Amino acid sequence: MKRLAVFASGNGSNYEAIAAACACGRLDAEVAVLVCDHPDAYAIQRAAKFGTPVFAFCPKDYASKADYEKEIVSLLDSKGVDLVCLAGYMRIIGDVLLKAYASKIINIHPSLLPAFRGAHAVEQAVAYGVKVYGITIHWVDESLDGGRIIAQRAFGYDGNDPEEVHRLGQAIEHELYVETINKLINE
Repeated sequence: MKRLAVFASGNGSNYEAIAAACACGRLDAEVAVLVCDHPDAYAIQRAAKFGTPVFAFCPKDYASKADYEKEIVSLLDSKGVDLVCLAGYMRIIGDVLLKAYASKIINIHPSLLPAFRGAHAVEQAVAYGVKVYGITIHWVDESLDGGRIIAQRAFGYDGNDPEEVHRLGQAIEHELYVETINKLINE
């Protein structure tokens, strides 16, 4: 059985979709740890429902990104993590984690990359007036949302409400992330 680490910064709905898929057998994996950079994030409450161990930290408590990433790498190694799944983790992964888990970190992004990279992709897409939105899962590398694409799914929307786009996209995210993780762990 593969061991996953899920990284989240906020609500944790993608964490919950992954954990639920593990719990019911849709994924032959287990979430070994939830890593969260906001000790008060709702994702932590979701993790408690599934009994997932949590490493919650405040980046400002560390002298540098390298320092907290060294601690994270040590934790992931101790848990025997096979795949790191970024799920709304709003920090750029640094060299320490990238080197330790090269080709083992994936991210889900709310646009059809390479269009609309970064933290405000949906808002940028709405402002631009696009009619086809989407979700991308990609390998994480040193670029911002620029790693090799693993999976994408598009959906139409002809409006101008970013919250509605987020809502429509989340339903797709939950399904696509589980499908993609399943594919990757069974290759």
